Amino acid sequence: MIEKEAMYKIPYGLYMLTTTDGEKQNGCIVNTVSMITDDPKRIVVFVNKANYSETLLQKNKIFNVSVLTESTPFEIFKQFGFQSGRDVDKFEGGRYETSENGLYYLPEHANAFMSAKVIDSYDYGTHTLFVAEVTEAKKLSNEKSATYEYYQSNIKPKPQAAKQEEKSGKGKWVCKVCGYVYEGDELPADFICPWCKHPAEDFERVN
Repeated sequence: MIEKEAMYKIPYGLYMLTTTDGEKQNGCIVNTVSMITDDPKRIVVFVNKANYSETLLQKNKIFNVSVLTESTPFEIFKQFGFQSGRDVDKFEGGRYETSENGLYYLPEHANAFMSAKVIDSYDYGTHTLFVAEVTEAKKLSNEKSATYEYYQSNIKPKPQAAKQEEKSGKGKWVCKVCGYVYEGDELPADFICPWCKHPAEDFERVN
């Protein structure tokens, strides 16, 4: 048996990854970025294939990662993690800075950003591992970096808060990962959370 709660104890960070289709920019939330060599400076990033950013990254080979801080509001995670760039312009109406490669990065709620160019990639089923050479890096603040555990405990709204917003009279199922509420007497076995893309097994009934 594999308990997902045990896997969540691995200390992940949280980052906003930015890339482009050549005209419009797109971004998504990722939790796996690591430096693998110091000279030259190279990093790796895992990106879920369900993310539109993965498709763009395969094509254009450049990206930025903004290191998110503990002050990052939940709205940032909703904006870049709970909707698809195939359907919306995630950057519309926001304030962002541009790095030397022409891509956006977060000037607030990030303590650093790195620009990189993909030099290799590996297919790992649900995710693609991109190996990239850093072309620019800048420290933005001394704020603490947000970990996935900190996000779960202090940033993500608790399911109880989400329940209060729903109408009564039907069953409610709450995603244990992101707090999305599904309303209905039964949760379909093949249901996929529209926010975080986790399956029905990560939902629990709350009434």
